[in-house]
Amino acid sequence: MKLSSVILLLLAAAASGAIEKRVVGSRSCKTDRQYHVQIQSIQPGKSCGGSLINTRWVITASHCVRDTCILLQDVKLMLGVNNNVDIFTKLWSSVRGKSKKLEQVITTKQQFSYTDDEGKAHDIMLIKLNEDMSDKLPTIRLPPPDECTKPAIHQQVEIGGWGAKKADILNNKLPKSLKCASTDLSTCGENDKPGDQYVSDEESTMCAFRPGVETCFGDAGSAVEYNNLLHGIVVSNPVDKCASTIVMANICRYREWIDETMKKNP
Repeated sequence: MKLSSVILLLLAAAASGAIEKRVVGSRSCKTDRQYHVQIQSIQPGKSCGGSLINTRWVITASHCVRDTCILLQDVKLMLGVNNNVDIFTKLWSSVRGKSKKLEQVITTKQQFSYTDDEGKAHDIMLIKLNEDMSDKLPTIRLPPPDECTKPAIHQQVEIGGWGAKKADILNNKLPKSLKCASTDLSTCGENDKPGDQYVSDEESTMCAFRPGVETCFGDAGSAVEYNNLLHGIVVSNPVDKCASTIVMANICRYREWIDETMKKNP
């Protein structure tokens, strides 16, 4: 092959990588993050992650279920996507009709966004499922309300996502395994915050940075783990490029609201 042809191929590959970046610095989650939930808008074009916190509730970023007009919309949730169940069991469940609850369309009535006392929106949401999941499906634990404190700067946290190409996510083609990565909490910069329509301050927002670790399209809403507990929600919303500084909602800011919302909506 001529040298000019090789150069053209390398340039094409580089361009493709810029458009369809994968999460970098990641590894296969294997049996970790079995609580992960995939969230898709009914109208194609938006994909996010979420976390099953008990048999009936999922937590995610609020912007994951809002359209461009900032209005709530119906969404489809796919649960058990990283479940450690062999293919034969899944096929048998499908034949018997028991797998339907693993894919649920959630209406706006079952979506609960947080707004503060001033009526300002924050980028965090609870979603009530249509029916209970099996108590055998793994969930992620929340920090106790009276002991929940924001992790300190430089502490290591765990993030996860599909590490997928944007085109694959839009075509509902998920990779074979969920991707996990470690990163370090850092000081947020002036531009490191949720979307402009959401409140961002020192109490509600956390940031993380580690060279080579990024979140990409479809990873927003996914859990941030610290000491094996859910301490954050990824709210970075990259579209064409991945986010090197990862912006997260601090769960401790909303810990009481989470319990109150589930209690008021049994």
